[in-house]
Amino acid sequence: MLRARLRAWRLWRFGSRVHCLSSRRPRVVLGIESSCDDTGAAVVDEHGRVLGEALHSQKEEHLRTGGIIPHVAQALHRQHIARIVQEALEKSGLRASDLSAVATTVKPGLALSLSVGLEFTGTLLQGLPTPFIPVHHMEAHALTVRMVRPLPFPFLVLLVSGGHALLALARGVSDFLLLGQALDEAPGDSLDKIARRLSLAGHPECRAMGGGQAVEHLALQGDRLKFNLRTPMGRHLDCNFSFAGLRTQVERTIARLEQEEGVRDGQVLSCVADVCAAAQHAVCAHIAKRTHRAILFCKARSLLPERSPTLVVSGGVASNRYARQLLQVISDASGLELLCPPPRLCTDNGAMVAWNGIERLREGIGILPSPAGIRYQPKATFGTDISEEVKQSAITLPPVRLRLAT
Repeated sequence: MLRARLRAWRLWRFGSRVHCLSSRRPRVVLGIESSCDDTGAAVVDEHGRVLGEALHSQKEEHLRTGGIIPHVAQALHRQHIARIVQEALEKSGLRASDLSAVATTVKPGLALSLSVGLEFTGTLLQGLPTPFIPVHHMEAHALTVRMVRPLPFPFLVLLVSGGHALLALARGVSDFLLLGQALDEAPGDSLDKIARRLSLAGHPECRAMGGGQAVEHLALQGDRLKFNLRTPMGRHLDCNFSFAGLRTQVERTIARLEQEEGVRDGQVLSCVADVCAAAQHAVCAHIAKRTHRAILFCKARSLLPERSPTLVVSGGVASNRYARQLLQVISDASGLELLCPPPRLCTDNGAMVAWNGIERLREGIGILPSPAGIRYQPKATFGTDISEEVKQSAITLPPVRLRLAT
């Protein structure tokens, strides 16, 4: 009996020692991203160090088809996801069994794309005790800045991309107040459609560029004042966005100019750079004005700290330099510091998903034993919606000069 107790005590002591040793090791999470058209994976530790990363972009395939076709995106994810995850693990020098957790984007996004990441994660974790963390794509974008710089809550977040546009107050790792969002299409989607309408894929300087990138490139050579485009929702005193009507304005302008110049399908207007400059300014000015109202609302309700209030901008459109310039003007006028993650972390990637897993692991939020029973959610909402409260506040904007060299 005494011998059995002594053996049990030794096992307990050995187990405690192993636990103490393992607890000193930095937590490490594998992030898997497949919400739209990029297959990404990354291994990140709790200090924000990317230990291994890999990404397959589908941009070239979708450029040839003129847009993202969901079943094509799904097939490409399936073709590359195993290789991408294996490459990220190999670069990190870790195996799946060494990980503290695996985090995978499960909402929102394209249903067929999300399904690939979730299915692969289930296969990867089969038979392993490694925990699973389901990730909200927008939450991951919002928290990425904390991966590269310590930033306490609360702070204001603007997320703008090809699929989303929203303003939210980040109060915690999974605690967000939604101030406004896109009511129709996202800014990146609008710029892509404008680029297709302008036949920029046939422009000699833009053949290898995405739509929004092509518009930004040509806008540098243009004069935005050549065309007067009305900024949307000027009479709506809220923080929601609408880009579809603005795109219609641009398309009508293009149609008129094509008729005047006798331009045929596939040909490029002589004044294409001016159209790009005007369209880019209108899109970015709309974003800046709604953000300005969100700042004023948060200040009026004392939702931001008096000391060092911060605006974080992330998502693919956050890489647009002109958009950043306008947002810098608004931030400076409002007394906020503007922070943007590095451009490589603004677009969809595995590192942001892994970091969201680290944040949740630290807080003990949303950690599951496995992906079993988890469903992807293409149309998932984000945070607690207080956009109606913002609207009722009816905050008017003071004049701010948004005139910059394109």
